[in-house]
Amino acid sequence: MRSALPALALALALSLALLQSSVAFVPIGGGAATHVSITGTALLQKLKETCKAVAEASGHEFNPTGPSAEELVRACLGPTATGEVSAAKFRAALQEVYFQNGMVDRDSVASAPHHFNSEAFLEGRGLITEGVVSIKANIRKQNYQASREILGRVLHTLQDFYSHSNWVELGNTEPLANLIQPDLPIENIAAKDTATCSDCASGNCPNPILANILQENKLTSGYMGIFSSEKPKGKCSHGGAGGLTSAAEPRGGISKDERRPGNEGLHNAAVTAATRASLQLLEDIRGAAGDRDFLRLMGIARSAVVCFVIDTTGSMADDIVAAKEMIYKIIEYKRGTQDEPSEYILVPFNDPGFGPMTRTTDPEVMKKEISKLTASGGGSDYHEMCLSGLQMALTGAPASSQIFVFTDATAKDIHLKDTILALMRSTKSTVSIYITAPRGRKLRSVKASFNDYTDLALASGGQAIHVSKQDLPGAAEVILDTSTSALVTVLQRSRSSGSETFTFLLDESLKNITLYITGSQMTFSISNPAGVSQNNTQLSGGLGTIQSVGNLWRIRLDDDKQTGTWKIQMASAQPYTLKVTGQNTITFIYDFVVPFGGPHPGYAPIAGRPQAGRPAMVLLSVMGRKGPASVTVGEVGLIPVSRAGPVSKGSTTNMGNGDILVTVDAVPQGEFVVILTGTDSVSGSQFQRQSTTQMSVSKVIVTAVVDSSVEPGQMLSIPFSVMTEGAGGPCSINARNNREFPMTFPKSVPLTTGQYANATLTITPPKDTPSGTDVTLTIEAKTSASADSNYAVLRLSVVTKITDFVRPTCKVDRVAADDCPADVSQCASFRWDLSANVTDGKGTGIDRITLRQGDGVLSHDALTNLDIEASYNASCCSQIAEIVVVDKVGNVGKCFHSIAPPTIAPSVGPPSLGLARPLLLLCLLLAALNARS
Repeated sequence: MRSALPALALALALSLALLQSSVAFVPIGGGAATHVSITGTALLQKLKETCKAVAEASGHEFNPTGPSAEELVRACLGPTATGEVSAAKFRAALQEVYFQNGMVDRDSVASAPHHFNSEAFLEGRGLITEGVVSIKANIRKQNYQASREILGRVLHTLQDFYSHSNWVELGNTEPLANLIQPDLPIENIAAKDTATCSDCASGNCPNPILANILQENKLTSGYMGIFSSEKPKGKCSHGGAGGLTSAAEPRGGISKDERRPGNEGLHNAAVTAATRASLQLLEDIRGAAGDRDFLRLMGIARSAVVCFVIDTTGSMADDIVAAKEMIYKIIEYKRGTQDEPSEYILVPFNDPGFGPMTRTTDPEVMKKEISKLTASGGGSDYHEMCLSGLQMALTGAPASSQIFVFTDATAKDIHLKDTILALMRSTKSTVSIYITAPRGRKLRSVKASFNDYTDLALASGGQAIHVSKQDLPGAAEVILDTSTSALVTVLQRSRSSGSETFTFLLDESLKNITLYITGSQMTFSISNPAGVSQNNTQLSGGLGTIQSVGNLWRIRLDDDKQTGTWKIQMASAQPYTLKVTGQNTITFIYDFVVPFGGPHPGYAPIAGRPQAGRPAMVLLSVMGRKGPASVTVGEVGLIPVSRAGPVSKGSTTNMGNGDILVTVDAVPQGEFVVILTGTDSVSGSQFQRQSTTQMSVSKVIVTAVVDSSVEPGQMLSIPFSVMTEGAGGPCSINARNNREFPMTFPKSVPLTTGQYANATLTITPPKDTPSGTDVTLTIEAKTSASADSNYAVLRLSVVTKITDFVRPTCKVDRVAADDCPADVSQCASFRWDLSANVTDGKGTGIDRITLRQGDGVLSHDALTNLDIEASYNASCCSQIAEIVVVDKVGNVGKCFHSIAPPTIAPSVGPPSLGLARPLLLLCLLLAALNARS
């Protein structure tokens, strides 16, 4: 399905409200509604169900105060935790799914299996199967971004089945479950030499399927020729202006992508079936993942992820002690609040080693792991493997993480600097680096310096903080400030030296407003809108409190700050940085995008830097305290960070629901960020927000696509292309992956201005690579003529081939509920129980047995048993039990029992499904016969 697929009318009221007020109707596929509306409806309904189950299991109600994403996330995370809750990660997760869904129309437009065109049913089902296996394997390894990207692509293919085949013309109102159950066959596919459609001279016949195809219940789909009009004799075409086969007899097409006169019923039926199929797929993934990991998959988690990258060489003993104290302080200070980190990550590095990475949601596990760190080794060259550790963190942590690096040495692996820059831009994670080396230390190499750390920190929106080992604990306040929920940046600038006045806008809703200044030999003075000022010598003044440690100044403004335009006057003989942050749910997420054409045009996120010499396009989603409807966007533009210059204002196209397409014609030179102003309708005050990750343009373009996983021990070939609009000549190629898997690629390609040069990279994961391993691959291209460069960051999954697709069985074999009283008000003093037999037959074995519904106690035999007995005991007040069984490869089985008395359905109403299908089929047959005559 591609363009005009409306939201499903049968979705629950809250899901529809969320879709209308928070889901980005990204213009992928064109038109007012797309695959996005179907995907969004299904995702939001399934997330609502999951949030409700998690809330009830935690002992509180799931009761959103409104329809916005912010209110859904707040209700889902629970009312007991205090603090602001941002929906930015949730919206970003949805956006990743939507983008990848639409990219199928760009990257696989001519592939019949990806769209179930040309009767490629078995091949299309194979893509779904491969994708679902990869999603489940990645979730088990906590590779949620890779899972989301694959999910978007799989949902596109699954949804296309109902629009591009004759499934609904055959009278089916429910999804074809066999598409997501590979152990079940897809039967009765029309033979290649069997005609399936009648000729439609007008090109707009409601149902050109031949009567005998409908009578015999044959499954077919339309042929779509992007480059050729050829198709087998008598076969249906896809239809539409983009398909060349539509003009070849039999003319017309059976696509239900759009609502056209005469096909409204079929179109709506396809939308309904596609949404129900999406819900089935999401329920299967939810069952395999478990409720909490399913929510983490979709970005519903408290606060930011906090990641520590720590130098463990011999000279870092004091630093490690201080780092331990800081982590313990964060854990205890944030516990029980919305600011409690959703995940902790630890990456140690030394020389020559680095890693392993520890990831945990349990703060006690993090305490235990960091307590194991000791200082040893490192040699005498004062250079360590810092960037290798940082690379592991950037590729292992979720996007938009807060990463804190502790070291007292420069980077031995400085050759990774460009790769680190690419990864920071790709992930939008913020890196702050604590440098505890004496300023006068003499280094044995001039390849790397501490200035490299400053460059990297600034590029990500972080700070490079020089501090003595003794004063390191005093700099921990920055970590406490930034490891928080709903953190927003109001302003960030850097200068080489000089005097300058910066202005920034503070709105009524901002809390915990903090200014950070790094540098030396400087003076500054802050003024509020009323003219009250405070300078760097007044540590406690009329505006806030000033702290100084090392080269860092931290200014926390008082809570009773004035709204409006503030000023800070800076004067320094040395380089300095300035950053203003606060805590608030008014924020935005963004991606630099490029349009793509073809039969289903849309917008695709850029995997590198935007192209120089052309307007920059930014697709952003704005969030307010009560959703996007509670903010009015003023101006959006790009502004340089490291030099004085005006905002390059963009022209905006309102895509609806808080989504804005921004086109900036005059892109700033050098590094820039996105800046946005607007009005908060809740308070009526104006606000200012800024992105943190710096970006720049390039005349070089690198394009590459990974559309499949790779098995351990097998080689995967990845075609890529490089082009420059600058001077031609040799272009050096470099590629790296975070797993250090063997790769081959050309070291150089010749470029001609304006023409793409094609090449191929191969990567081979070792045979012992665990299934679900996520690989981040960076391809970098640099021209020799101008030293201009660009990159593409790709993700691929290593997944072991599986043959077990049979779901484990769970069968209730005994229920004892006779003691439960008929009068439910008397239930508290009585209990009931059941037992169930669980087995995986000849499969891979049971991985876990959990309780989905019910307030009782579930127990079971050892999971290694062939036949497992599960027992459940509950109060008679808890009348429902649902047990979920997952095998070792993610196949999901369930059993359900209710002791509630059955309800009697009314005797009048619409016809049953058994009667509705023959009636619909009869109407379609008559329509087909009428079309032939």
